Amino acid sequence: MIRDGIINLLKPAGMTSTDGVQLLRKLTGIKRIGHAGTLDPMAAGVLPICIGSATRIIEYLDLDYKKYRCEMQLGIETDTQDIWGTVISDSRGSFAADKSKIREVLTGFKGIISQYPPQYSAVRVKGRRLYEYARKGESVKIEPREVNIKDITVINIDLNKNRVLFDVECSKGTYIRTICHDAGKILGCGAAMSCLIRTASGAFTLDNTVTIEELTKNGPEQYLLKTDFPLIHFGQVYVNEKKARLFINGKYLNMSDVTIVKEPEYLNSKDEFNIRQEYKSAYNVYLNHDNKTPPQDYTEFLGVVFYNKEKNKLITDKVFYQAGSER
Repeated sequence: MIRDGIINLLKPAGMTSTDGVQLLRKLTGIKRIGHAGTLDPMAAGVLPICIGSATRIIEYLDLDYKKYRCEMQLGIETDTQDIWGTVISDSRGSFAADKSKIREVLTGFKGIISQYPPQYSAVRVKGRRLYEYARKGESVKIEPREVNIKDITVINIDLNKNRVLFDVECSKGTYIRTICHDAGKILGCGAAMSCLIRTASGAFTLDNTVTIEELTKNGPEQYLLKTDFPLIHFGQVYVNEKKARLFINGKYLNMSDVTIVKEPEYLNSKDEFNIRQEYKSAYNVYLNHDNKTPPQDYTEFLGVVFYNKEKNKLITDKVFYQAGSER
């Protein structure tokens, strides 16, 4: 019986992220389920869905960079910045595209940029989603947000169809259709996103996704990933049985109580984009059943701690151990 874990759903185009959550609720009978990062209805690809106590890791996944493959249609602008919206202008057939200029414009987005979220998006302003204002024809001031385009690579340019295929690796909150829209403005011909696939989100990739058909036919149990599966940026510490009991009761851990087997990825990073300071010194805590390093038996994920430099202690942030688990 499922209690918690993560399903990496291969979301098809035409399905909302909320639909994916509802599907897992139906299949598992569990209400406490949430997705880790909205994927637009017409986009496809990686959609991690957390079940039970695993929903508590969603905030940690803000660290994760996401990867997309996008197709951009030149010569058209819409109100949603993708081809499924209402056409605002159409210059297809009346402009001359230049491959070198297209590459120059797209690669120019690499780095930390300021981006205005689309009017038709789930961003909240004054307690309401932007798409709620847009659907009612109401105007509201949209503030730009900084995002990090870690990499952007042009894969193919088809001048016969005026379509451009490119890959993007970016931080949370980046709108790929806005990159298309803004690129079209710079090129002077307009552009809209015509296809989008999310190929990765942190540790979640297309290789470890599961389809709706597989979930429905076989049940979600065999596709369930462990709660700590995506926490790849945190360090790792092992504790023995005695210290594990202290930890799961909310007590801090002294550095002498633990064996550090991995340091946090961003421990000494000074300029990594938009990382909470606590996350730079976060560790996953594991019970080492046989008290050996490396463990010869097995370990059990207990929770997450933050290192407090002033106290020289590991302070409990979240405990994931559930009473009733075998010990």
